[in-house]
Amino acid sequence: AENSSVTLFREYLRIDTVHPKPDYDAAVRFLERVGTELGLACQKVEVCQGHVVLILTWQGTNPRLRSILLNSHTDVVPVFEEHWTYPPFEAVKDSQGNIYARGAQDMKCVSIQYLEAIRRLKAEGKSFARTIHLTFVPDEEMGGHKGMEMFVQRPEFKALNVGFAMDEGLASPSDTFSVFYGERSPWWIKVKCMGSPGHGSRFISNTAAEKMQKVINSFLAFRESEKQRLKTDSSLTLGDVTSLNMTMLEGGVSFNVVPSEMAAGFDIRIPPTVDLKAFEEQVAKWCRGAGDGVTYEFQQKCMDQHITSTDESDPWWKAFSGVCRDMKLQLKLEIFPAATDSRYIRAVRRPAIGFSPMNRTPVLLHDHNEFLNEQVFLRGIEIYARLLSALASVPPLPAEG
Repeated sequence: AENSSVTLFREYLRIDTVHPKPDYDAAVRFLERVGTELGLACQKVEVCQGHVVLILTWQGTNPRLRSILLNSHTDVVPVFEEHWTYPPFEAVKDSQGNIYARGAQDMKCVSIQYLEAIRRLKAEGKSFARTIHLTFVPDEEMGGHKGMEMFVQRPEFKALNVGFAMDEGLASPSDTFSVFYGERSPWWIKVKCMGSPGHGSRFISNTAAEKMQKVINSFLAFRESEKQRLKTDSSLTLGDVTSLNMTMLEGGVSFNVVPSEMAAGFDIRIPPTVDLKAFEEQVAKWCRGAGDGVTYEFQQKCMDQHITSTDESDPWWKAFSGVCRDMKLQLKLEIFPAATDSRYIRAVRRPAIGFSPMNRTPVLLHDHNEFLNEQVFLRGIEIYARLLSALASVPPLPAEG
């Protein structure tokens, strides 16, 4: 007697789209099948070899109006099965209705909730002025470089005529629902230190290791200051401060050889309130302070700091927040602490909200024993159905004539 929406969700979870070899073809076939059942138009765009964006479309009655975009990604992160209570790709449901699987929260739940909300609205005979597009993209968990980042530059994306987009958010362990209107800019920096080599038995001057110690001390002192700022100011969330972690350290060839070169990798996430040019100047100062032969290069450098309006004068936000008020959903507005495909959508000047309707749920994305309760999942379908009704009914805007 399981709800058919839950059954469909569990079927999707069983498709192994885990990196490094996600079965994208199986995911696209499954989603295309569901879209066809719902009478949605289907389009596939191969943004690069083996990476297909699937677009499902529910045509509005006034195609000239800007559309609503519902985005989700098909890939999931790796698992360490020995730490899981149940096999991570079997979508086991326990006696409490908790469904265990990789992707249960991030973010196959949202993909199916979109589809099942549309199924519900169509069954009720609803139609709307604005077109609704669903995009299912690859590669998000690898940075989106072979997915949404390429897709937003293509004519097929421009043809969608997007007015407002929704993408993934996070679960919330409290009664509130997290809504993300912006993201921190991810910077991945590799610092290289060159120094004098020699025998490991001598006190050699000007070594790469000594310089690297100074670099690490400067970076981690800043990390500690931001950590304390978050800890002492209750009004701040993780997305409001700059996080910094040293994630890689390289150097050396033998125990008895002082290396001539060392390198360290840092993952930095910077909120939109920070002056990025000034922050890079600070990074350069830390490197200069460590001595000669210290350089840095970017492996990733996101410079876009666009945020989506959450002002009640904005028609999109007014429609979104109005539904939440009517449904008595308590919202918590935040800057997303990590990075999602929303940043690419905002970068091409389209408003995007990150929202996964999962409250009273522990945050388990990328964690062991990721799960979502079936009642929370079903409630999310109801929420999306109401949101889509409101957003797809936003009256024509001045720019739309």
